[in-house]
Amino acid sequence: MPRLSEVIAALDALWPPERAEQWDAVGTVCGDPDARVARVLFAVDPVQDVVDEAVTLGADLLVTHHPLYLRGTTTVAAGHFKGRVVHTLIRNDIALHVAHTNADTADPGVSDALASALGLRVVRPLVPDTSDPAGHRGLGRVCEVDPPQTLREFAARAAHRLPPTAQGIRIAGDPDATVRTVAVSGGSGDSLFDQVRAAGVDAFLTADLRHHPASEATQHSPLALVDAAHWATEWPWCEQAAAQLDEISDRHGWDLRVHVSKTVTDPWSAHHDSSGAPN
Repeated sequence: MPRLSEVIAALDALWPPERAEQWDAVGTVCGDPDARVARVLFAVDPVQDVVDEAVTLGADLLVTHHPLYLRGTTTVAAGHFKGRVVHTLIRNDIALHVAHTNADTADPGVSDALASALGLRVVRPLVPDTSDPAGHRGLGRVCEVDPPQTLREFAARAAHRLPPTAQGIRIAGDPDATVRTVAVSGGSGDSLFDQVRAAGVDAFLTADLRHHPASEATQHSPLALVDAAHWATEWPWCEQAAAQLDEISDRHGWDLRVHVSKTVTDPWSAHHDSSGAPN
């Protein structure tokens, strides 16, 4: 069995921590570098349900996309829900490692996994990483829809191929408009409207679209918007990342058992169609 330090070195080669945004908190949160690792669990969120799943699974390492402490802390007391996560991990000898924005811009990255889940052909990064001479790394992806679909059909495709959530899929735009090209960005994407418009795509699929940026975007151009749940757009990365670690394990003869969490950590639990009185 490899040591934790060896597995982390392999993960850092996939998603170098120096490529994370300055505000981000990536890397190893807890874990003994000399501990042996036999079983690894990938998940989006380091919440208690996922940590309990790791305990039940007998995992030695939990790898999540979202950080546990994004803004830092002065305590890991178990009276707080994040401190309880840390206590559970340490008590059960489970390490926690985070790959966030360094995984977003990787090649392949979070948006590659999203595009693959949707059956799209990736053409190029939406926001290229200028430090990559090959032009493969960057934030988001510009993709082709083959064959073209109406916006209504494309939204149904996303609803069918992405993990189900209470939100489902929302669209803005003419449902009968033809979608030949689409920009995708896993996670919150409404800061990317300028780059999406510059890409000249027919639609933009992302998550967490807020009222004012979405409203302004629909007034600015005919760009169609497809809004999915944040967790659903990033969960496909867990399967992609697990496959990458599986390949590394086979190459090194580590015989790791790599798993992907099926626990739904999207915070929304129910959805009701609006039926109130008109304004």
